[in-house]
Amino acid sequence: MSTENLKESEPVEPGSLTFAAVTRPIDPAWAWVPYQPDAQHPWSLAQAGHLYRRAAFGANWDQLQQALADGPQKTIDRLLKPQADVPAFNRAEDQFDDSAAGSDSADSLRAWWLRRMIHTPHPLLEKMTLFWHNYFAVSNDRVKNGKLMQQHVALLREHALGSFRPLLKAIVHDPAVLLSAGNASSRKANPNDGLPRILLEEYTLGSKQCDEKDIAEAARAFTGQFVLRGALQSIPREHDDGRKLILGQEGNFTGDDVVQIALDHPKTPRRLVRKLYEWFLSETESPCEALVEPLVASLGPSYDVMKLVETILRSNLFFSSIAYRQRIKSPVEFALGMIHALEAMVSTTQLAQDLSGLGQNLYHPPTIKGWTGGRHWINTASLAGRNNLAVALLQGSGAYGGSINPQRLSLNHQRSTVQSATQFMLDLFIQNDLPTTVRDGLLDGLPDTSSTVKTDFDAIVRQSALSIVTLAEYHLA
Repeated sequence: MSTENLKESEPVEPGSLTFAAVTRPIDPAWAWVPYQPDAQHPWSLAQAGHLYRRAAFGANWDQLQQALADGPQKTIDRLLKPQADVPAFNRAEDQFDDSAAGSDSADSLRAWWLRRMIHTPHPLLEKMTLFWHNYFAVSNDRVKNGKLMQQHVALLREHALGSFRPLLKAIVHDPAVLLSAGNASSRKANPNDGLPRILLEEYTLGSKQCDEKDIAEAARAFTGQFVLRGALQSIPREHDDGRKLILGQEGNFTGDDVVQIALDHPKTPRRLVRKLYEWFLSETESPCEALVEPLVASLGPSYDVMKLVETILRSNLFFSSIAYRQRIKSPVEFALGMIHALEAMVSTTQLAQDLSGLGQNLYHPPTIKGWTGGRHWINTASLAGRNNLAVALLQGSGAYGGSINPQRLSLNHQRSTVQSATQFMLDLFIQNDLPTTVRDGLLDGLPDTSSTVKTDFDAIVRQSALSIVTLAEYHLA
């Protein structure tokens, strides 16, 4: 294949003109090369917003402006390895988690995690922690222990941008995972296949990539593990130390051996790559094997997640039409995008409840497959719910107590008329990338109200912000 397979689109709209329009087939040699701005595709506000939606939870105006000034590669450097003292921040936040984890409920933990997502100096780390939360899909509905759930998410965060190998090895010994899988006990006389089934079908190879015999033999390898009083305990006399045949390999295997066999299977890195492709690039475009192979090579035998994420974020394909607005924001992304953009802090206890009502109840993935996501986030009821949440956040009173103030932010950035403030909101939330008719419809007919008419100015700017965050474009990441 050659780059002749790629076609550039004619400029149509303010932001999207800077994204390469791609036709099939896609040349992998072009796709994964780091994006370099050029005359046809200069670095733009739209691309900076796209990067922050995917690698973080949105951006505020100063972050967008700094990204514009720094360019893509330096901005990605900062997202991958921020200069702030991230360990110190996490240690402080862990203390809040510790105090919130004293009951069977995870309600307080949800609020503290949202708070961490809002304040973190390393948003990519929290975005990847959320990815793994969905990937392993451990739910307190089954664990019923706040402390174990706290420890589980802390484990995900610890390895979020590290190697998948030690993460998976730790996961199979995590009491929350075993309880969630219904694997609190597994005796030699009665092997429990809950964890081995999930390990092979959900965490590694994928569905229908092994047979029932493989799962039964793997269950024998995991015998002797018990969760007693919230802790993992091994009882050697209950372990089946006979020979097992798993995925074509024979030996006196333990559970750790099964993990190693699964990690060494060629299906596992490909499945993980496809999951991360969907998370960072597109949930509408399934990559062909030719596109997957270079990412598998980037992941490598060490399963270096940071390296793979970096390859994706820096790539030509990431800054192309294949990726741009090709994901639907989850409820968390939808809400935190507003909060980050408007530089606000809200009651995360209330926010956690509202997000649960929209279908994303943190610490409670609905099934072992996690949240389905994609178009499943949007239906008539959930769209009305999103709009209601936007109203609650922006209305200036009620459950969130007026914590968000778009008027004040506009004035802080020297936008002192409703026209300039509304344009600012367009740039801030969707980087002014709208069809001309929609954009003009928002701006035309605004009253010539200056900041001297405080009440009207406040109400109009709030309504303008609400009109923007309820547009279809804002629901897309």
